Amino acid sequence: MSTSLQATKKQTKRSPKIVINADDLEHLEGLADGMMRRQPALADRLFDEIARARIVAPSKMPKNVVSMGSRVTYRDEATGQEKSVTLVYPEEADIARLRVSVTTPIGVALLGLAEGASFHWETRGNQRRMLTIIQVEQPAATR
Repeated sequence: MSTSLQATKKQTKRSPKIVINADDLEHLEGLADGMMRRQPALADRLFDEIARARIVAPSKMPKNVVSMGSRVTYRDEATGQEKSVTLVYPEEADIARLRVSVTTPIGVALLGLAEGASFHWETRGNQRRMLTIIQVEQPAATR
């Protein structure tokens, strides 16, 4: 059985593995800390994601993993609809330009996932959805 198939099967019981760029770690922790008063549940989720992540040097960051500035295409498994967004810090967020903040539920969910990973996500309307990462593109300035 391939590793990706094993990972997909395990995801029904566990969250998929995530990787975070060491250069983003301090900023992400600061954002989570700042969210504690306004959005404690979401702040806790971001802290949980950071705590379980494998932190890597920028040069070791896999190209197929969602990091800050990545353009991500994902599929909603319930509807089959695909959407592409760019994961950004809150000050760069602009939903009209499909720039999603890492401090939103979908932003927290996408952070650190690799292509092919599937995960459950709770919408703002408390609907549980299964999303799958189809493609990850890094910004041109990354290399």
